[in-house]
Amino acid sequence: MNREENRSLDDVIARRRSIRAFKPEAPPETLVERVILAGLQGPYAGLVERGRAPYRLFRVVRQGPLMTRVQEAIKEQAKASLDQLKGEMAGAPRPGEGGAPFLKVLEGFAESGIPSLKNAPFFIVVAERRGIPPVEFESLAHCLENMWLKATALGLGFQLLTVTKMLSESPGFFDLVNLEYGQFLLNGCALGYPQYPPSEKDLPAMKDVVEWL
Repeated sequence: MNREENRSLDDVIARRRSIRAFKPEAPPETLVERVILAGLQGPYAGLVERGRAPYRLFRVVRQGPLMTRVQEAIKEQAKASLDQLKGEMAGAPRPGEGGAPFLKVLEGFAESGIPSLKNAPFFIVVAERRGIPPVEFESLAHCLENMWLKATALGLGFQLLTVTKMLSESPGFFDLVNLEYGQFLLNGCALGYPQYPPSEKDLPAMKDVVEWL
């Protein structure tokens, strides 16, 4: 990469933001496919996936009746996850764990689903095939970061929806998005045009976060 390309990369990384409100206008499928291609090019567990294809699948849920059914599946699974978390928190507390804020988030999902999916044109579900060693969530993180940066470069709004992970335990959700239950772990994102300009982001000074040893 030359100096100009490096500056462009730096700019895209710096402009990456989480978008939670979207315009109703849907981006063209060609742009969505470019975002997905960036995710497909993300790293994966080569040893795990050798001889197994496809190792990563994408499901694009459009705004409409299916999105409504997806929200119902999210609410159902959030209720189950909420009950499980409450049971875990009733036992011995674990060091450094702040479960109360997440409990509140899960309660909101259980009641109303994911707020941004009420207006986002697309919900993209990424499915990574299970394997040994189990590095699916690491691979999904790389995949979605690629997608996030590409969406930023294309002027699209992107919200990482890590709550999608809990749907890995929902057979009904797998049926909705035409995936084989038990074979994949999931993560996902909302995608569309941002309703409002992204906010500025403050970063700490390098001297406050880096120590040369």
